[in-house]
Amino acid sequence: MMRALLIESRGAAARLTELPDEASRSGEVQLDVLYSSYNYKDGLAISGGPIVRTWPLVLGIDLVGRVTASDDPAWRAGDLVVLNGDGLGETRDGGFATRAHVRPDALVRLPEPITPIQAAAIGTAGFTAMIAVLKLADAGVRPEDGEVLVTGAAGGVGSVAVSLLAKRGYRVVASTGRAALEGDYLRALGASRVIDRSELSDATGKPLQSMRWAGAVDVVGSTTLANVLAQTAYGGTVVACGLAQGGDLPTTVMPFILRDVTLSGANSVDAPRALRERAWGALASELDLAHLDAMTTTIGLSEAIPYASEILAGRVRGRTVVDVHR
Repeated sequence: MMRALLIESRGAAARLTELPDEASRSGEVQLDVLYSSYNYKDGLAISGGPIVRTWPLVLGIDLVGRVTASDDPAWRAGDLVVLNGDGLGETRDGGFATRAHVRPDALVRLPEPITPIQAAAIGTAGFTAMIAVLKLADAGVRPEDGEVLVTGAAGGVGSVAVSLLAKRGYRVVASTGRAALEGDYLRALGASRVIDRSELSDATGKPLQSMRWAGAVDVVGSTTLANVLAQTAYGGTVVACGLAQGGDLPTTVMPFILRDVTLSGANSVDAPRALRERAWGALASELDLAHLDAMTTTIGLSEAIPYASEILAGRVRGRTVVDVHR
């Protein structure tokens, strides 16, 4: 038997239960799950949001585990592995369980010096943040070009993005709705300035505004993203990877055709293996693990259901690890 957080049908409430562990599935890797992490999408799934697309389903969009059996020669019993996205918690049984069966092509070997609990703290949010930082660098946004903005900076993606960008020498401006409460926290992660999200959320903002940002990582979407685009300098790049404010984008083509601004995306779910390995390699070499530890909270699987309201209300700082054995 395995312990798991399960949704049995559309509209049903998530519940913590015990399930029989299925026999080995051909072509898949069997794991003992050590930890998962709690992401905004997990909160949406538990609360009935449009995340889960097949039922019944074990929730949890990522995991860190130890291989117990594998048909694929790339993986052996005892290997420590990380898996982010790949349909976990959406179309495939996820990481909120003590056991899992996963696709070998989506796995990444846990890189040193990251420990299993730190890998879970990084999770999908940190993995997404690293992809976004790589995209900015690949697009040619350099530290000397000017300030780089991170919206939703006190959340999971934002916190890791602030730390990673500061480590690379960027002057990071952190935008948050909790500026008074989280200012010291964000400056400790490396932000040079902290601004209130109200500066960016005005729905009446002009399609072109004063140029403020050489680049940006946006996890908010909607009018905030529209204003970020309108304020991005000529040739700048904005990487969108969230929709906390909304999935709409009320903008015009002007930032793109008059300032040559690029709007890119960071998709952690379907990232190919080469990008997964590149991102995790960069995390292992660049992420300040002391920063990571300071931003991490650990909860038990038994606490995951009520925790959804906290993360959806924006009351969660940094990263949350889920100990599936608690």
